[in-house]
Amino acid sequence: MKEIKAFVKPNRIHKIIEALTDNGFESMTLSQGEGTGAFKAKGARPSLDFHITDSPIVKIELVCQNEEAQAAIEIILANGKTEEPADGIIYISDIEDAFKIKTGESLKRYNL
Repeated sequence: MKEIKAFVKPNRIHKIIEALTDNGFESMTLSQGEGTGAFKAKGARPSLDFHITDSPIVKIELVCQNEEAQAAIEIILANGKTEEPADGIIYISDIEDAFKIKTGESLKRYNL
């Protein structure tokens, strides 16, 4: 299994989620966040919550089968890209196993 974490611009999130869902990636987690980076957007201003950040982001997290990971990455790339710099970043991690909280059942046996 692979875990995909993508940090994207908020104005691209609806397009990305719609494309992922249309291609069978229905379970994901979204988190609002703020970040820092080398690129400083024109008109960027410090956060009211964190005095060191200047860039709102949305983090998408999803877990998929190994053979599905490249398709998910390509969907995020195609739908997250803009004409502006600093569109975000995608991280990929291996997931050894996952467990259902209610039953304690391992999802590894399902190859999920």
